[in-house]
Amino acid sequence: MSAFEFFFSFYGLLLGLSVAELVGGFARVLHERERIRFGWLTPALALFVAIDIATFWNQAWVIFRGAPFNTFLLVVSLAIAATFYVAASVTFPRVSAEGAHDRIDMDAHFWAHRKLVFGCILAANLIVAVMVVILAQLNPGFAKIASSVTLWTGVAIFVVGTATAAFAPWRRVAASALVVVLLYSLWGMAKSAAALAAAGGWGPLTGAG
Repeated sequence: MSAFEFFFSFYGLLLGLSVAELVGGFARVLHERERIRFGWLTPALALFVAIDIATFWNQAWVIFRGAPFNTFLLVVSLAIAATFYVAASVTFPRVSAEGAHDRIDMDAHFWAHRKLVFGCILAANLIVAVMVVILAQLNPGFAKIASSVTLWTGVAIFVVGTATAAFAPWRRVAASALVVVLLYSLWGMAKSAAALAAAGGWGPLTGAG
């Protein structure tokens, strides 16, 4: 087992728990849908969180695949994944803990918990951004990555949008910021899909037939 495989068995497990928490929260909400007012804010937030978790899974390949085995890196990955877990666990309301006859407003849940969820997402991304800056001073490959204007433009859009969605005192501004960061995330997914299509998709299957 390589150092990366050992590291990723730990990091991937922790991120996987975040995905399970997010999907489980959605399933619980669907189970209690008769007494839930859905709205659009919490589902949009959940989609944003899910895409960001998937993005971090991809970033692990870029950032950590050449890293040596090191306990400090495990602690850093634990901080990142734990932060995501908190965000994922708070995204949907804990419907089973509510009164059996109470109505649950998911838009109200969004406004009550947006600072925590967006704050966790912002913190995780800032940890990775700091890592890239530090590694750029030590590694020519990361120096090339860190010199990309496109990268830091995207980081700026993400940071400003996420911080605004978390802390703006005006609801319309915060909701608009959520739309911006979600559309930015979806645009990133669209670019990845286009790159996959341009590369011809999957390679030939072996052992088929």
